[in-house]
Amino acid sequence: MSRNQWSRRDVLKASAAAFALPAWLPGRVLGRDGTAPPSETVRVGVIGCGGRARVIREGADVAGFRVVAACDIEPGRAEQFAKDMSAGEPWGVYQDFREMIEKEALDAVMVMTTTHTGGWISIHAMQMETDVFIEKPMCLTIAEGRAMVNAARRYQRVTQVGTQQRSMPINNWASDLVKNGAIGKIRTVLAPNFVGPFRWTKTSSADVTEPVEPWWDQWTNQAELRPYDTALHRGWARWWDYDGGGLVFGVTGWGTHSYDQVNRALGTDDTGPVELLLEEEVADRDTGRFVGGTTVGGVLIGETGDIDTGVDYHRMARLSGPRAKVRMWFENGTELRLHLDGDRGPGLGAIFTGEDGRIEINRNRVASNPLELVRDPDNPGPIRRPETAYHIEDWIEAIKSRGRCTADVEIGQRSTTLCYLVNIVRDIGRVGERLRWDPVAERFTNCDEANQHLDRPRRKGWELPDIS
Repeated sequence: MSRNQWSRRDVLKASAAAFALPAWLPGRVLGRDGTAPPSETVRVGVIGCGGRARVIREGADVAGFRVVAACDIEPGRAEQFAKDMSAGEPWGVYQDFREMIEKEALDAVMVMTTTHTGGWISIHAMQMETDVFIEKPMCLTIAEGRAMVNAARRYQRVTQVGTQQRSMPINNWASDLVKNGAIGKIRTVLAPNFVGPFRWTKTSSADVTEPVEPWWDQWTNQAELRPYDTALHRGWARWWDYDGGGLVFGVTGWGTHSYDQVNRALGTDDTGPVELLLEEEVADRDTGRFVGGTTVGGVLIGETGDIDTGVDYHRMARLSGPRAKVRMWFENGTELRLHLDGDRGPGLGAIFTGEDGRIEINRNRVASNPLELVRDPDNPGPIRRPETAYHIEDWIEAIKSRGRCTADVEIGQRSTTLCYLVNIVRDIGRVGERLRWDPVAERFTNCDEANQHLDRPRRKGWELPDIS
């Protein structure tokens, strides 16, 4: 979309300067009854009205967060979403997110779409001078994620990736214990061996024999255009074309959270591993029944010897899919072992073993050996608000201050990269061979075959926007 004329923000900034007022006024100046004044209200539009979009309810108590519009390319979906979620407010509903951003004069959008469309939409939104909340996983490939980071910096946008454990006080407190040496130098990290994506083989582009519905063409975005199939449309998170394993206990579905927790605790938010090793052949393997481990005195005992931090997230059906154990090494020698099954340990976190003990971190649960570490009175304890409320609040505050979010797009890129590195080493299948990774260049230095998996060809007409 051409932006040759003055944008809405240019006009607002000029007006603000004329009246010698800041763009965002403090609530104590204009607020009434404890509510955010119009000058502090961030007008938000939701893009993608599926189940995950309903997380906006968790931001109900966040000052200044106001959803005013919804968009979905599927006919009628935005209308139904607005009816269900707007509490009677007159929301705008759209099928084109760019039209929504312009007509609603939005400050920010929440991109709650499929993984394979999220990057394309996010960059377009950034170009339209809109801040972005990007549901995880934020991209389909490592190269696409880097383009999103570059766009955020080019257009000076505030970005928050949906790894909400980053904003949960107890998770950050426990992460700081690890990072600040409470258990000494970290030797190993034990994290889950997540299920990868499945390949769709039922149909291909050759089976498209007549024009498809325009919205299906748009939904397909960068991926190969196939005939409409409900299993693709509604089950998109299963398939490699659209995600990297978006299932419960999937590489990008839960792995984005778990591996982001690893980065947060190790202090590797702006880097990555330097070596990777596939330990076994990839095969469809059962992940376990997701039931708790050993019970002592009625208490589930976890890997650390204290409570099982994974119990709240183990209430799922049996899952089987492509898996293989992988190891990674960071520059300082810390070894990350992706070994845990679904019925052992923290499905949304990791176990950190240092010279002086162990700390297990899962979502909103921590445990340790020695036990005294997490029983310290400084432990903030479990959260008392909806788990995503903290994350939305951090985003809104950063929009007002123009600072960086706790899960800025660069941080999201690094955790998502760990997920795709798992998929890449499994795809090329070089069991027992150490592959060297350059986290600065984001390339393998001893495997050209692996580098071919860093990006994918995009369908004509759905290339990423030029940000040069």
